[in-house]
Amino acid sequence: MKGWERFKSNRLGYFSLWIFTILFGLSLGAELIANDRPLIVGYDGQFYFPIAKDYPETIFGGDFATPTDFLDPDIKKNLSRSGNWAIYPLITYNHETLNYFSKEPNPAAPSADNWFGTDDRGRDVLARLIYGFRLSILFGLALTIVGVVIGVITGALMGFFGGKFDLISQRLIEIWSAMPELYLLIIFASIFNPSVLLLIILLAAFGWMGLSDYVRAEFFRNRALEYVRAAKALGLTNTQIMWRHILPNSLTPVITFLPFRMSAAILSLTSLDFLGLGVPPGTPSLGELLSQGKGNLDAWWISLSTFAVLVTTLLLLTFMGEALRDSLDTRKSNALSGSRT
Repeated sequence: MKGWERFKSNRLGYFSLWIFTILFGLSLGAELIANDRPLIVGYDGQFYFPIAKDYPETIFGGDFATPTDFLDPDIKKNLSRSGNWAIYPLITYNHETLNYFSKEPNPAAPSADNWFGTDDRGRDVLARLIYGFRLSILFGLALTIVGVVIGVITGALMGFFGGKFDLISQRLIEIWSAMPELYLLIIFASIFNPSVLLLIILLAAFGWMGLSDYVRAEFFRNRALEYVRAAKALGLTNTQIMWRHILPNSLTPVITFLPFRMSAAILSLTSLDFLGLGVPPGTPSLGELLSQGKGNLDAWWISLSTFAVLVTTLLLLTFMGEALRDSLDTRKSNALSGSRT
């Protein structure tokens, strides 16, 4: 609780946490915010839920038994007749919807129809930003969790057992860290179909090593303390000592680095997507939008909006990380308590 109070005292980090949580929560419901299907349709006294199920357009007065295109002017006209209605999302495009009725060539500038304009294929930029932001955060969370688990386990084993095990592990890590990560990504991207799971596996295989050093140092320091000796004297196993006693007292660097590791993961995904080595083509991502902005310098709205989203996300995570680091710094907390007394 004292750590949480210290975190709240850092207004910049505290408000950044709230803003980030709200934005991430909204992005989780992206289908309810940006979608080319209505949420609910009332037609001829019947209720339909197109956002969850496909309906043939013959139900809504169309001519074919194909899935309904709710952006078709004829379908919209039928839904607006007396007694019929439809509730559309705030943005009537999803990340892959093409605006066939745009009056300008693609990429089209921002307008009342496409608030942030369209990309070079006629897809709504704002919708792709929302879905791309969600993908980046989920990717960052997944990569951070996997990297933390591997780094904590490896660092704990090296720091607790030490000796030859630690020495051999250190040499193996040095060899593994010398592997050319980017070249391996290029090789695997040419062999396997690109996917988010493949990226997480490849990046997690290298991203745990920095954290393991901090955990190793904490375990190496704590294993010589009296409470560990007392636990051994009571007959606790090594696993029990590591899990119950040493690990809770060694998590400070792990928790402190979480926001910064997420920032690094988001930047890695964005960079790889920018280079064409990331997620599969067509997947909404910030890096793919930046690449489009580079290829269409006259379409300033693509680069500007994507850059703003990316910078805002990284700034929020950085402010949260700094506040978290200060809240766990015992020296600063003692100084703050002394100043209050």
